[in-house]
Amino acid sequence: MSTMLENLDSAARNAWAVTFGDGVEPYQPTPSTVVHAAPHETLRRYDRTTAASGNPVLLVPPLAVVISCYDLRPSQSVVEFLLEIGKQPYVVDYGDITWADRNMGLEDWTHRIVPDAVRRVSEAHGGAPVDLIGWSFGGMFSVLTAAAHADLPIASVTAVGVPFDQTKNPGTALPRLVGPITGGREVAYSTWMFGGIPKQLVRAGFRIQALEREITRPLFIGRNILDTEALARMESVDRFMARMPGYPGRFYRQVYRRLILRNELITGTVHIRSDLAVELAKLTCRVLLIGSKSDLLAPAASVEGGRQVLTGASEVRYEQVRGSHLGMLTAPEARDSAWKSIAEFLG
Repeated sequence: MSTMLENLDSAARNAWAVTFGDGVEPYQPTPSTVVHAAPHETLRRYDRTTAASGNPVLLVPPLAVVISCYDLRPSQSVVEFLLEIGKQPYVVDYGDITWADRNMGLEDWTHRIVPDAVRRVSEAHGGAPVDLIGWSFGGMFSVLTAAAHADLPIASVTAVGVPFDQTKNPGTALPRLVGPITGGREVAYSTWMFGGIPKQLVRAGFRIQALEREITRPLFIGRNILDTEALARMESVDRFMARMPGYPGRFYRQVYRRLILRNELITGTVHIRSDLAVELAKLTCRVLLIGSKSDLLAPAASVEGGRQVLTGASEVRYEQVRGSHLGMLTAPEARDSAWKSIAEFLG
């Protein structure tokens, strides 16, 4: 009888928390210290209580997400894992993207924001080389930065879920079919009008990618009303999607024309501007590529394509793991798949 009453009490508290309350688990980010503050390039160092070992690690987020992609919640935190294995992680925080940022382009990240963050992290560690870890566009920023700046102290790049070959990405089949006919004007006009991709559309798009999850959410809550841990995992993803910022207009137009329509990553040369090109073969550090067959945004085959263009790298590894685009980095199973691969790669 007492167990039944306890279950009813837990179910009632969880039901209230996920509907009208503040959630079953408040968000508690890993403590960090701001070591450099500037618009779109705030650098944070995650706090350690013991001495670190090996190279410092710079986490490079993609655009249109917040830095919690690397620190979703306890036990689902890349940051927490890096601290556990003795690393000193940093993250560069771009902040919100607004109408005022509509003219920011790819080169702002590959030739200013990420290189500056690498230099600051290296200087803070006596000139030590830096290991970059980037998910999605963050991985692309990391690869292009390392290829464009041979002088940067970069020891390695780990690129998680970066689609190098769009011909192996079913999600871009329609725009690749329509784009050559329209010249990409549909994207150019809309991003010019709105100054980019508004955060509301970004959030809606991410939910559409996980449509089954959205449809079955009430059923999931009902089945797991007594499982606080499962509900906390669900909430952490909901919270993450609800805070997504938008894309700058010029950046999105560059990505659409050069990376999707022209598939320039797999050609080996990305023409960021008419007077600025990055040759991927000039990347010389070690590289780890991580992909998943369950990833709808960057299927495993498109990620593995990076092996054929990073010809100047001292080493290129490819690891196929489990999980969705976000899940392979943050799901509970990530510890024994993607995180394990990262730990082995970093040594």
